[in-house]
Amino acid sequence: MRPMHAHHATPLPFGDHLRHWRQRRRLSQLELALQAEVSTRHLSCVETGRASPSREMVMRLSERLQVPPRERNALLVAAGFAPMYRERALDDPAMAAARAAVQRILDAHEPWPALAMDRHWNLVMHNRLVPLLLQGIAPELLQPPLNVLRLSLHPQGLAPRIQNLPQWREHLLERLRQQIATTGDTGLAELAEELRSLPAPDGDGHHALPGEHLGVLMPFRFETPLGVLNLVSTTTVFGTAVDITLQELALETFFPADEETADRLRALAQMAA
Repeated sequence: MRPMHAHHATPLPFGDHLRHWRQRRRLSQLELALQAEVSTRHLSCVETGRASPSREMVMRLSERLQVPPRERNALLVAAGFAPMYRERALDDPAMAAARAAVQRILDAHEPWPALAMDRHWNLVMHNRLVPLLLQGIAPELLQPPLNVLRLSLHPQGLAPRIQNLPQWREHLLERLRQQIATTGDTGLAELAEELRSLPAPDGDGHHALPGEHLGVLMPFRFETPLGVLNLVSTTTVFGTAVDITLQELALETFFPADEETADRLRALAQMAA
């Protein structure tokens, strides 16, 4: 089953897109027809190209199939309609206010580390604490676009310094798996394959830390020149954003899990001042 994208080299018919998303969501034509309140015959005709969907039908099917905004645009274009969601680069002048707002959030999180990532986990913004925690990393891993997952799990990156690496690795790969299941993005699938090919920790000297709450909080114990930082990580997304770039942006924020870590981060922040 091959994923579909808004920027496919050869535009695909709407029916091919629809079939792809229906199969990805593991629904039969009958099940989708019942959910979308259309006849199975009509849905079959739409899939095979014998009937053309209205804009309202495209949006209804997209909603039932939980198609993300970027891919909804692809469905609309394939059906002959204009895209619904804007997509502008983060450095576009029209995004200046949104970009400044995100940077204020990251800066306000100091003296704790915080960063923003795009849909492919590339670092796009951060506060002053983040670069101070990346010293000693292989220079090639720090070249733009800096991929946060690759940086975290690569043996020349942060991996040797993470005391709960097996737990952290499983957490990141599971988040990536869920994202691929939702979007069908081939770029993310290739990234997942690359990350799984990296040397996996054998567990010796590594321990799963308490305090993990699936989808909410994740412990992260990290060795630095200032000493061990005992952190918890949480992720925030702009779920109601009408611009695709903002909707896909994720903010990763870290909090100290103990007072000793808080003191070390405050000292680090003083160095960055």
